Amino acid sequence: MAKMMMKHGAPVKGVGMGAGVGLRPKRSTVVARAERQMWYPGAQAPSYLDGSMDGDYGFDPLRLGQNDGLIKYYREAELMNGRYAMLGCAGILFTELAGVGGNWWEASNSDYGLSLDKLIAIQVVVMGAFEYSRTKIYQETGECGVLSAAPFDPAKQKSPEMKVKELKNARLAMVSFLGFCSQAAVLGKGPIACLKDHIADPYHNNIYTSKVGGEATVAVMAACFAPMIIYAFKAVGKGDDDEFRPLPF
Repeated sequence: MAKMMMKHGAPVKGVGMGAGVGLRPKRSTVVARAERQMWYPGAQAPSYLDGSMDGDYGFDPLRLGQNDGLIKYYREAELMNGRYAMLGCAGILFTELAGVGGNWWEASNSDYGLSLDKLIAIQVVVMGAFEYSRTKIYQETGECGVLSAAPFDPAKQKSPEMKVKELKNARLAMVSFLGFCSQAAVLGKGPIACLKDHIADPYHNNIYTSKVGGEATVAVMAACFAPMIIYAFKAVGKGDDDEFRPLPF
């Protein structure tokens, strides 16, 4: 039986046995959604980079991904160049650690028993066959492999997590290879030799004390100020993704 209670001088119905079941207040459920990871904290991704692609962290300063018909090919090109970079970096590090082959940037001058013309002809034929097969398989399946194997996964490691890991390592390898090339051009040394020099005397053996130290400082400062410049252009504009482009086309 429902009881009557007095609250602030006004009668209020209470809830008794078997009564007021429909008067139970509803609970509001709050679901916390994980914040999307971006290429730097606080960055805002362009509208066409919605996070649906593997390894999408909203980084596209040149706005190359605006073309819906080409973005998948850009992704495939990024992945393939990253794979070549991973192979190249592994080969450079291994040969220098093992002490074989001399300087990696002088490998093309070594005598392999064949003339340079013949080596180029062989490479054109072999790589042409691989690239033709890769392009054909990609158009048919949307994934690339080696010759008729698509995807190429002999270790059975294919998963969404491994795809992201491969992309991250591919991007890191491309940046690393650029660093290897810079070390060879500026210091005439390989990455292992440069690492040993830096560990022995980090204060005097670094990029800022090299002959391109000034250029490196300017590049780092430009990278630090670039996000602020981009947001300044967006602030004075309409906030559209197309309002600011690093290149005027």
